Amino acid sequence: MSNPPLPPQQPGSYQPGQQPGFEQPGQQPGSGQLRRRPLPPSPFGLPGMPPARSRKGLWLVLGIVAGVLLLVVVGVLLLVNLVGGATRQAGDLADSFTKLVIAGDTDKAYNDYMDPSLKEQLTRDEFASGVKSLQLDPSCTTAYDDLKVSTQNGSNIADVAGLIKCEGKDIELVYRFAGKDELKLVTIRLRPKT
Repeated sequence: MSNPPLPPQQPGSYQPGQQPGFEQPGQQPGSGQLRRRPLPPSPFGLPGMPPARSRKGLWLVLGIVAGVLLLVVVGVLLLVNLVGGATRQAGDLADSFTKLVIAGDTDKAYNDYMDPSLKEQLTRDEFASGVKSLQLDPSCTTAYDDLKVSTQNGSNIADVAGLIKCEGKDIELVYRFAGKDELKLVTIRLRPKT
């Protein structure tokens, strides 16, 4: 009895007694050993897990974005503190000076808050008589409409404008404080609002 010839093999089909992925001796002329035959292609691409992707670029971009955001936040905080601190200092100076004026303590206001250049233009007696003519009393309060802080030629400048509100009258006030380390009054205007 003779065996009928075997039909040609299709990739992925195996004959009985044949191991998948290996060719049997005698299938290729001159071969007496088992040889590895390539596996059929997978329907989803290469067999096994795909190689791991490097996320170095993603981390680099995220690090740069985080660094820029950190710099922006720090810059805004510094700006707010610097401008807010200078504005607060100018407001405090204006409040302290105005309270002395309202209380009639013109000597302390003149000595502690006025710049020497303003003292050359306005004597202590002129300042005291001007404040006295406004007839301020302890019921007067202050309300600031505008407070601007800036820097010019290395000198800090604070412009303050507002009102001293008294019973039956309002006094317009305009101050300018200037200085490098310590702010002093360089301009003052106190007059009844018309």
